[in-house]
This record gives sequence, C-alpha cells and structure tokens, in this order.
Amino acid sequence: MTFTPDKSLTAKQVEKDVQRQAILFEEECRKGLRLDGNVTFSEFANRWFKDYADIQLKAQTLARYRALMQRINAAIGHLKLDKIQPHHLTGFLNSLKKAGVREDSKYKSKIDLKQLLSRKDITQEKLSKKSGVSLFSIRSAVRGNNITYKTAERISDVLEMNMKDLFVAASNKVLSDRTVHHYHGCISSILSTAVFWQVIPSNPCERVKLPKVVKKEARYLDEEGLEEILELLDSLPEKDNQYCLMIKVLLATGFRRGELCGLKYEDIDFKYNEISVKRNLLYLPDKGVFENTPKTESSIRTITVQEDIMELIAEHKIKQASRQEELGDRWQDSGYIFTSWDGAPLHPDTISAWFRKLVKKYDLPNVSVHSLRHTAATMLLMNGLPMKAVASRLGHVNEIMLGATYSHALKSADVKAAKIMGNVMSVKKKRNKK
Repeated sequence: MTFTPDKSLTAKQVEKDVQRQAILFEEECRKGLRLDGNVTFSEFANRWFKDYADIQLKAQTLARYRALMQRINAAIGHLKLDKIQPHHLTGFLNSLKKAGVREDSKYKSKIDLKQLLSRKDITQEKLSKKSGVSLFSIRSAVRGNNITYKTAERISDVLEMNMKDLFVAASNKVLSDRTVHHYHGCISSILSTAVFWQVIPSNPCERVKLPKVVKKEARYLDEEGLEEILELLDSLPEKDNQYCLMIKVLLATGFRRGELCGLKYEDIDFKYNEISVKRNLLYLPDKGVFENTPKTESSIRTITVQEDIMELIAEHKIKQASRQEELGDRWQDSGYIFTSWDGAPLHPDTISAWFRKLVKKYDLPNVSVHSLRHTAATMLLMNGLPMKAVASRLGHVNEIMLGATYSHALKSADVKAAKIMGNVMSVKKKRNKK
C-alpha cells in the first residue's frame, strides 16, 4: 500500500497520519480485507465464498463446494496462495482415490478400544455423551463392528488421537473419478478468481492432469419395460393417482425431477397442449424445499405434450380444487400442480421414494426416477427424431453431450436407417430388372 499525506500538514502531523494509516492497513490485512499472494488458501477461500460464491453460485453448487472444503482445507488450506504448485494439488487429488476416503465407507477399530478406554479412565457412557455418538454405536465400535466415518472421527476427537491410529477402513470403496473432478473444479474456481482479482499470476489447477471420467451408458426402460410400467400405473389405487401422473409426465416429457415438481398451472397451455419449464423445485438441508432457476439457460423451454397427458393434468386440477374446498383454510395455495396433502410444495425426494418402493414391490426393471428422463430420450432417438430436436426438448446444452449419453439409442436408430436404405435400394434394383 502507498499513502500520500496532505501537503498542507506539518511534518509531525504527517508522521501521525502515516502511523494511523499503517495501523488501519495492518488491521485490514489481519481481517483478510487486503489480499495478496501471502494469504493462505483457507483465508482466501473464506473471502471467495463471502464475496463471490454466496452471491453468484446456485444453491446446490454452493452447498456441494462447502461440503468439499473440509478435505480441501485439511490438505492445502495452510499453504500460501502464491506457493501452491501443481504437485500439491496432484498429491491431494491422488489421496482421494485411496480406500477409506469416502465418507460412506465403514470403519472398524484396529486396536482394543476397551483397553484404551480403561487406560484413559473413560467409560463407554462418558464417551457417548462427550462425542455425541449413541451408546449403541460406541458399543459396536468397542466390539470391533463396522461404524461410520463420522462416528470414528468423533470418537477419535474425544480421545485426542489420530483417527488413522484407531480405525481402519473396512472396505476398499474409493471416491469416483467424477468426484475427484468435483474437488478439482472447486479448487480451480477459487484460484481462477484469485487470478482475476490479481492476487496470483496464474491458476496451478490448469497444469494438473485429471483421471479420465468414463461416460456411463444411461439406464433406461426398453419398450417392454415401458409398457409394463404403464400398465401397472393404470392398475394402482386412487390414492396413488398423483404419483402415477407424475411418472407419466416424466416419461412423456423427459423432464428432470426438479422441473416436474416446480411446474405450476400457469405453465400449462391446455389449448395448444404445451408445458413450459420456468423453475426448479429443490431441497437442501439448510434451506428446506425451495424454488430456483432451471439448471441452465437451455433448460428454460416450452414443449408440446400428447393430448391424453394434458387431459390427465386437467382431471388432476379438478380433483385438487375439490381437495382445496375440503381443507378450507388449511390449504396452502402454492400454485404447484403436484403438492403435498395440504397444497404445500412437494419435497422432490417424495416421488423418488414412491417410485423406488414401486420398483421393489412389483419386481420391475431396476431404474430410478431419473432413468425415466433417459427412457424418454432413448425412445425419441430410436424412433428417428433428430438429435438437435431431442436435445432441445430435454433442455440439454448441446447435442455432443446427448450423443455421449445415448449411444445405444443412436446405434439402434442407425440399424433402422440401414434397413430403410436396404429396402429403398432393393426396390430400385427390382425396378431396374424390369
């Protein structure tokens, strides 16, 4: 920082003013209000979340990044920003691929916990109270049974010991390559902002090689499976009507779950059989159920839907109005098509849980609610709809991403095309012979 004092001040006044400015500058540095390459990664990250991420990022992306920060800060949070090198990041990302890193991994004690507690004069009840872990889980740990990562971590904290000295991963589960990419993406977002703010000259993440993410084939229903589910939906009792309609709309439109739950009657044009996607309904533990903008700009779209689906939505609206009259003041007029019993916004997990139970109960093909989106895309591609049109209908950013996910459908369409051309050419040959 440079400071130019007022020329009208005396030498003594200048000296006092300079000292005052120096104190203010030091205080700003201490609070992280002044940034340079000497600030640690964790300090800069705190500033980044406050001044950028909390304002600019979507709620789900923000929540994911905050969840990743615990491991990131533990590994590189202490490093000065201008000292972070590609090898620091490579070492951290490689460590994520080791067994036991996943938080859903199970752990078991590698020493006699009962003897350790006796030496430290801590009863199992006292350990439970101090750690916030249930007594049942403490007893399981002492017996050498599998426990969760969080339980192992809390026990280790209370005993003031390194978790690695007390517990070992009970399985070889590792984080997926896609999750490793998420960690890299989070760090890169923070460091690219540091470059933009001129705190560091370049982003070391750009010089890190990442594992290749193998694109998995989307899970979907074939024509037989689709027919089986549609027949089943028509046979279910009246209490399941709303969920049955939701499944049919997902199959007819290829909507994402959040797009479906976010639909309002104002988005429906019954005259032209059109449905518009204008919002997402999402859930986060710290926010509850909330409304957000669609995933991408291309997700905001209007599509045409078959008449029978529109008729079912119209019937649903009439039944909902009757329900509203029944409940009176207890009804929450949220405007959503699919709601809880009292008209409140529907938790997006509700339809997923209902469909999961249906699949298990009736031994249906092992697919999820999101698989219905893949099913819609697959059927459209297999029946010859151009990829650009399918991408537009599904709200995909581009056709390349679509092609990578639905190569099975494209292959099937290609086989169809070959048969069509074979028929055309054989007809031409017959004509020439005549």
